[in-house]
Amino acid sequence: MAQNIIDKEISEVLELIVLEKEEDLKQYKEKTADSSLVERRREGVCWYPVQLEQTRYDAGERLLVKVSRSNEHTDYHLFQSGKSVSIFSNSGSNNELATAVKGIVNRVKRNEMLITLNTDKFPEWINSGKLGVQLLFDENSYLEMERACNVLLTTEDEDIIRLKNVLLGERAARFSNSYKITLPELNSTQNEAINMALQAEDVAIIHGPPGTGKTTTLVEAIIKTLQSENQVLVCAPGNAAVDLLTEKLSMYGVNPLRIGHPARVSQANLNSTVDSKITKHPNYTELKSLKKKAHSTLKAAKKFKRNFGQEERKERNALYSELKTIRTDIKYLENYIISDIISKSRVITATPVGSSQRILHKIKFNTVFIDEAAQALEPMCWIPILKAKRVIFAGDHHQLPPTIKSQTAAKKGLQKTLFEKAIKRNSADIMLREQYRMNSLIMNFSNKYFYENKLIANIKVENHKIYDDDSPLEYIDTAGTGFTEDIEPETKSTFNKDEALLLFKHLAQYLSLLEMLKKEDNFDRIAIISPYKAQTELLKELLLHSEIENKNKELIEINTVDSFQGQERDIVYISLVRSNSDGKIGFLDDIRRMNVAMTRARKKLVIIGDSSTISRNSFYSDLITYTEEINSYKSAFEYIY
Repeated sequence: MAQNIIDKEISEVLELIVLEKEEDLKQYKEKTADSSLVERRREGVCWYPVQLEQTRYDAGERLLVKVSRSNEHTDYHLFQSGKSVSIFSNSGSNNELATAVKGIVNRVKRNEMLITLNTDKFPEWINSGKLGVQLLFDENSYLEMERACNVLLTTEDEDIIRLKNVLLGERAARFSNSYKITLPELNSTQNEAINMALQAEDVAIIHGPPGTGKTTTLVEAIIKTLQSENQVLVCAPGNAAVDLLTEKLSMYGVNPLRIGHPARVSQANLNSTVDSKITKHPNYTELKSLKKKAHSTLKAAKKFKRNFGQEERKERNALYSELKTIRTDIKYLENYIISDIISKSRVITATPVGSSQRILHKIKFNTVFIDEAAQALEPMCWIPILKAKRVIFAGDHHQLPPTIKSQTAAKKGLQKTLFEKAIKRNSADIMLREQYRMNSLIMNFSNKYFYENKLIANIKVENHKIYDDDSPLEYIDTAGTGFTEDIEPETKSTFNKDEALLLFKHLAQYLSLLEMLKKEDNFDRIAIISPYKAQTELLKELLLHSEIENKNKELIEINTVDSFQGQERDIVYISLVRSNSDGKIGFLDDIRRMNVAMTRARKKLVIIGDSSTISRNSFYSDLITYTEEINSYKSAFEYIY
């Protein structure tokens, strides 16, 4: 592939990311512009009014506030951990926001939100007027992706040019033979993957299907790389994945440095953040003393009134001059402390956008590892690669794809990730083949459909069940029952109440059977999954009133497919929801999401859906045929009466 063709491809990606930003901003404005607080609340971008429940400082001395909304305001919302928000005080007239301060959501529950404020001083106005929280449009990630594409098009850096040419297929990936290790605790393909990562001079790709130990393999590759390199950068597109890697690496005694706003970092990893490590640095006492001195000097300078004499003016000018010197000392000392922390950190973990922070601006890494690379937009991956001499990808392009809001951009190619391109254009990948999660009957359909029957179930899991005569996989067909889908009017999400009720009836009977057989100890947790948010909300509501015993209700987690990525449960129920005469299946058409949902199960998988609707898609038709072949197909009529 000629150089100008590669640059043309990158230019097209740049155009698509601009298109995606425009669509994202358009959707945000539609929910917020020229709308009342009540309308914004209905659109899910505002909580109003909220009650201030608690204020405190975290380990990095950032101000945290906890707010709650009353039970009558249970509107669907779009707030998530890591989102940028504004806490405002409403004047009460014409829906104008009198005063506001920005922050980032730490965590959000049904009626409660914890927020880190972008200020170290408690706003005085927060105790007056009615408070609210509004979602903000955060364009930083788009700006960084655009910048990365522009660097790719204009750079003269030899490493970046080489990686660009290799990853996009113009040059072949190169490997040395200098490393050859065998770790006895790993299987053969895991060892092959580690060796490929160690031998790669440009790129290596660890393709990890569900349950094959991708994260374990990647962490081992990182640890072995540290035997020959002083420092590496480890990225993943989501904060949860970065936190998992940080925790795993900490178990090896590596003590990673977790880059990112503390509000976006898990509680377990707060001690790994820059903010926390600053407070533990030998020079922190001096820094704290300087900040205290700056505060008292500013306070003294502000005591002078507007009308004062020459001596007072002279004294005030002296105080402001002293304040300027103190602030310069503070900045110098802060930069020194941060540089010292970074230089002594052998592993730095961050999201791709997090890796672009100013504190890492001039650092070049020999190796950059990118986990869950198949979930990242191509320009997102380029951000950390610009800092690399070589890159190690890990992921699975048959699981969750990146989230794209512009369907036009997706259809024009934005949905094609750099991970996918690199696999197709290079002979630089190893697929992990032994999975340690699923009963083989649960594994087999995905294995055939996505992985060319190359997966094998480890002997310890291939036949494991909740009880000996149990069927590990069941498909319950609601065709002909009249269980028709409905649309939630505000969110436009689809739900199916009759199907949800059937699910709980089946689950209650199954749990009662396990209790009778004294097999309750053969499972720990249960997942109930649906592609539709409205269905998960309905299922959560129905669970409260179901006949399932309270002790078992505590073991049940209900959420969308995306929320269960990377997780596993002994028992998994999937509610497909769609049931209509037109054969429309919406989200279900993305079979990669179904692959994720099905492969969360270890010992028991129950899928409930309407075959007359979904089987017009060949994937679901083949799935139903497979359940018939293994005698796991059942009709819902067996449970209705």
